[in-house]
Amino acid sequence: MSSILLQDYSVQVNKHYRLTQLNWELSAGQHWVILGGNGAGKSALAAILCGVGEPLSGSIQGLPNKTALVSFEAQAKLIEQELKKDDADIVDVIPEGTPVKELLTLPETDAKRLAELIELFKFQPLLERGFRKLSTGETRKLMLMRALACRPDLLVLDEPFEGLDLASTQLLTDLLQAVAEHIRIVMVLNRVDEIPSFITHMAYMEQGQLLHQVAVNDPIASADLQQLLHLKTTDLKIPHAPREHLPPKLDPSNPLVRLRKARIAYAEKLVFADLDWTIQAGEHWQVTGPNGSGKTCLLNLITGDHPQCYTNDIFVFGMQRGSGESIWQIKQYIGYVSSNLQWEYRVSITVRNVIISGFYDSIGLYQKYTDRERVIAEEWLALLGMSERAAESFQQLSYGDQRLVLIARAMVKHPTLLILDEPCLGLDDLNRQLVLALIEKICTGTETTVLYVNHRTQDNIAGIHQHLALSS
Repeated sequence: MSSILLQDYSVQVNKHYRLTQLNWELSAGQHWVILGGNGAGKSALAAILCGVGEPLSGSIQGLPNKTALVSFEAQAKLIEQELKKDDADIVDVIPEGTPVKELLTLPETDAKRLAELIELFKFQPLLERGFRKLSTGETRKLMLMRALACRPDLLVLDEPFEGLDLASTQLLTDLLQAVAEHIRIVMVLNRVDEIPSFITHMAYMEQGQLLHQVAVNDPIASADLQQLLHLKTTDLKIPHAPREHLPPKLDPSNPLVRLRKARIAYAEKLVFADLDWTIQAGEHWQVTGPNGSGKTCLLNLITGDHPQCYTNDIFVFGMQRGSGESIWQIKQYIGYVSSNLQWEYRVSITVRNVIISGFYDSIGLYQKYTDRERVIAEEWLALLGMSERAAESFQQLSYGDQRLVLIARAMVKHPTLLILDEPCLGLDDLNRQLVLALIEKICTGTETTVLYVNHRTQDNIAGIHQHLALSS
């Protein structure tokens, strides 16, 4: 059994959808599951392994001669064929469709294998029944039996457990476990908890792109991918903040931040000048620029941490900078995450308590927290897919998980403005996707305005529509 290799492969799946520049190797002995959200392109990727679609560029090599595909699309095609047959029937006869035994038998069917499957799925009483009289689950079983009876070299199963009861699901799982010894299997699943034990590799799709490929026996990469799926596909909501921790309400007619002719200079070096910028409530911004363009300086003007903030015309949270306001009056409206904060957070503390410390703007936790604060911290951990890690030491987390926890820490009070200074700095691609997924949830699920600073303009986040590009 040779490898299946896709190299920069682009294919027109149907008249409305195409996949582009796919790079993927399915080696001998590997069984894959394709994961991702609805509309990510999972079904299309699976289908092209069975010859679906018109190649546009690149190459796909090593596809076996005998493939079988079980999918909702294939099921719908069979139903459509049956409906067309009914159109020719006598109008005063209620159509029942083609008998099941005829649909189960294809030219390539192995009769002995089919007989075994009929007995296994207890389909003997249904053989004379018309297709139109089958239930949804029975139709699904028919599709599976047809595919398996052909003894394919490659079996592609798109959501094979959908429509099956618990007993049938277990029956199919056991059957696939057995046939995986001599048939290569590729599955499409929406639920991680449905992944059978014989699966060796996981692929992750998003917006038609094959973004990640990890081995199941790689515990770190596998856990990160499952966490990404949790953030992307679960319907968990952003936890609410206790009223006592919410900052005073602002006048909605005022912007959150307004800079007029802002200027930062050091001796002979001018960082930027004549910068006008207004941030309205609910208006999420991405700020990009090369090293030295002044991104962090700009943030520090807003937070009050830059010595030149009082020589600039800055209006923040209803206050004109330099009018007698305190730094804490400003910072009560701000949540802040940066690589420097992560380096500074070196105290011995549990993951749960790091999040709770956000209620007190402290590095570490030095006072007794309330039951409500604990509950909210645990709700955030559930959102992150880290509930079981609440009592672990923060220092034992991976670099990427630490960053996620610090974003949750910044968000527990639902700050008016969440400033994320290079939140993906130092992260590998999978952890970067995790952080971006969390930011996306915050943008679409809260009233917090997000200010996201990074180098990469291509890191687009749903909900962020404003862009400020600084130049060196």
